Amino acid sequence: MSATPQKPTVTEREARQVAEAAREQDWRKPSFAKELFLGRFRLDLIHPHPLPAAEDTLRGEEFLAKLRDFCETKIDSARIEREARIPDETITGLKELGALGMKIDTKYGGLGLTQVYYNKALALVGSVNPALGALLSAHQSIGVPQPLKLFGTQEQRDTFLPRCARTDISAFLLTEPDVGSDPARLATTAVRDGDDYILDGVKLWTTNGVVADLLVVMARVPKSEEGKGGITAFVVEAASEGVTVENRNAFMGLRGLENGVTRFHRVRVPAANRIGPEGAGLKIALTTLNTGRLSLPAMCAGAGKWCLKIAREWTSVREQWGKPVAFHEAVGSKISFIAATTFALEAVLDLSSQMADENRNDIRIEAALAKLYGSEMACLMADELVQIRGGRGFETAASLAARGERAVPAEQVLRDLRINRIFEGSTEIMHLLIAREAVDAHLSVAGDLIDPDKSLSEKAKAGANAGVFYAKWLPKLVAGAGQLPRSYSEFHHDVDLSTHLRYVERNARKLARSTFYAMSRWQGRMETKQGFLGRIVDIGAELFAMSAACVRAELLRTQGDHGREAYQLADAFCRQSRIRVEELFGRLWNNTDDVDRKVVKGVLSGTYTWLEEGVLDPSGDGPWIADATPGASTRENVHRPIR
Repeated sequence: MSATPQKPTVTEREARQVAEAAREQDWRKPSFAKELFLGRFRLDLIHPHPLPAAEDTLRGEEFLAKLRDFCETKIDSARIEREARIPDETITGLKELGALGMKIDTKYGGLGLTQVYYNKALALVGSVNPALGALLSAHQSIGVPQPLKLFGTQEQRDTFLPRCARTDISAFLLTEPDVGSDPARLATTAVRDGDDYILDGVKLWTTNGVVADLLVVMARVPKSEEGKGGITAFVVEAASEGVTVENRNAFMGLRGLENGVTRFHRVRVPAANRIGPEGAGLKIALTTLNTGRLSLPAMCAGAGKWCLKIAREWTSVREQWGKPVAFHEAVGSKISFIAATTFALEAVLDLSSQMADENRNDIRIEAALAKLYGSEMACLMADELVQIRGGRGFETAASLAARGERAVPAEQVLRDLRINRIFEGSTEIMHLLIAREAVDAHLSVAGDLIDPDKSLSEKAKAGANAGVFYAKWLPKLVAGAGQLPRSYSEFHHDVDLSTHLRYVERNARKLARSTFYAMSRWQGRMETKQGFLGRIVDIGAELFAMSAACVRAELLRTQGDHGREAYQLADAFCRQSRIRVEELFGRLWNNTDDVDRKVVKGVLSGTYTWLEEGVLDPSGDGPWIADATPGASTRENVHRPIR
């Protein structure tokens, strides 16, 4: 029978252990980004740029043509923004087009697109309205199809994938009102009862949850004779008795997003709907996100393309002081940033996606870097577009149209993009996740040295292993190809990109040396140095983006497809990126982290409350975190499946 769920009380160490247990522990395939953080510039892993198979390209282009026509003729983005809802007929049309099954194999009724073309489709749809891109992405990247593809039984695939390919929308439910990036405190429970589990709990920010037919739900299973328990994944029918969508949430952007609060009260879920064994839920979620995260940078790259188009068109007709504003340096530098960064984002996205399709490399770090870098840079590009547009950038598209001007939704794009720095792992969490993977090799050989639970003999053994590893590794960080003037000469044409690749190689070694020095200095306290770790990751992201930009430029040159222009854009991006890298390296050791911690303690202790005087707080009443006590729902069910 179902027990009353109690929110687990866990220590910081226990929370870290839960997260660590969910990680993929092994590196069975090479990883360009992992090697980069270790100071090894493995250009051979990404160059020559991998290419899709001809039949994949043909199938992908055929679908993109149909999707483009649908987007141009059947989607009213202004209506979605005005009504804060995607019309049912729009979603029905996407279903009929097969858009729900872009990533689902053809044998289950899907389109069987590659990751590359799935991302191109998301970029296209997202450029029309990002809420539509979010709906399709949440359904396929993290909803039911991907976990079942990776971990489901054949029976589960046969049962659910045909539905997901054509008719049923799915959602992924992990977050709770008081549980975000710390799943060790997960309170939703699933208690075994014969051939079923009884599900109780409340889930927050359930993207697609308002309209979903199928849900992937993460719940804590108590240990029992039938299983080891732990956080476990289930496929749940959204129409099941006891499932209530209690609220459709509204946000500053993505106003068409069907995101809600879902309550489960004694919901009976067949054991056959459990994905993987008990306790595998977090590993399933993290593994799903390895490629699932690529959907966000896809839409970010698409947003960059749109920002560039608007910036080009507007600054060529808007004149100030006798010439188009594009030719004023203060505006021109912004246009250059948008153009160069858009080129780099698409390079990072296509490279990561093609590597995912080929499955030759482990891309968990590359996908995470693409998500982190894409979400941050897209926000900057949208912000610069608003600045370029001036007062018109701050004005809504509806207001512009009402007074007779082109309805350019620049402010909407800025609002819509902002969530990407939070979705599927906030920037801060992505920094920690990537940093953990980046130092994995060090922890593998020296982790026991800083683990307080290890015995002296275990520490001694770890010390010996570390000595062997570092004796081989450290000398390789002294010199490399980046110091040879003719290295990477195949990238030297009308524009010389070889100098940028040499820069990447030198600074990959510098990055690795900096990481080693920090581990030697802080040892067990390294994990608390989040500012330092974030800068390490940001440097790695810039170096990865520079590498991808150069490799893409060379690919386009060899294909005769805007090669000269691609080299110019890659060169501009790398020069801009190098300035950011130099600043980040300087801030590794020259920063305000220590004084910031002191100020934070003062703020929380009330030392500075006098600084808050002189204003009024317009916030309403109510608790900071809503009550999520399990039990029957007392609210109207706003679930509305679309048929």
